[in-house]
This record gives sequence, C-alpha cells and structure tokens, in this order.
Amino acid sequence: MSRAAFGSIVMSRGVGRGPTELAAFDAALRDAGVANYNLLCLSSVIPPGSRIERRTWVTPAEHWGQRLYVVLSQTRSASPGQTVHAGIGWVQHADGGQGLFVELHDIDRERLSQDLAHTLVAMQQGRGLDLGPVHTEIASATCEGEPVCALVVAVYAPQAW
Repeated sequence: MSRAAFGSIVMSRGVGRGPTELAAFDAALRDAGVANYNLLCLSSVIPPGSRIERRTWVTPAEHWGQRLYVVLSQTRSASPGQTVHAGIGWVQHADGGQGLFVELHDIDRERLSQDLAHTLVAMQQGRGLDLGPVHTEIASATCEGEPVCALVVAVYAPQAW
C-alpha cells in the first residue's frame, strides 16, 4: 500500500513590537501570517513526502479561528538594547521527504545556529539516521524601547472545527 505525499510545509518568520511582550508576540504572529488561527504546536517529525517552502504564510479570510498545526520557535524581550533570536532547524531525506525539526531560541545568534545543528545531529544519531544537511531559518529582533518578539513557524496545515 503506497502512502500519499504530505505536501508543503511553509517556513515563515515574523518580528513584532508592542506595548507588552504579549502584544509583540501577536504582532510577530501577524507578520508571519498566522495570527488569526488557533495554533496547535507539534513536536519534531516531518512526514514523508513533505516539501519545505520558505515564504510568508497567507491566511484566507474564511480560515479565521481554524486550527493550524505548527512547529513554533519564539522569544521575547523587554530589555532595551537586547537582541533575541528564534530559529527552526531541520534535516530532510532528499528522496522520501521525511525528516526532523528542532526549535530553539537564544540571545546569541551564532550559539543558536550551533545548537540547532548539534541538536539535529544528536537526534539523527539517536535514531540511527543520516537525513542530510542541516537547514535553518532564524528571525531576530532588537528591543529599542518597546518589547519585541521574534518567531519562526513551520506551518503544516489548517483544519476547520
């Protein structure tokens, strides 16, 4: 029995500012195109047949309030001058499309990049797999008076109630 291909997973990112950290988070969700959904966070497994597309998610008006399955990395700061970074890393089998995601955040971009790569290597080793090179998407924001949020979201699929 053959399995149907999963399809696209959209890798979107957003940065937001607001009077509170939560308002900044909402602004970052709007920037990434996912603010009008109820987000359901998933863990780290990319289904077979998946393709990763780097672009902003576009929400059709009729999707307001639907469920949206995502892997989400987000970080916030209200400390003036502080820069924060959120990232998702992934590895993916070139032929089958199956793979792994990892989501992390840090105030040091280089350390974040290294931690994403090291974590994915360890996850593959623990499974006895080599799924290929590490890919990353990182969003960054610097607090310049107002709280900020940086986020990266891997969008699997919306679902109506």
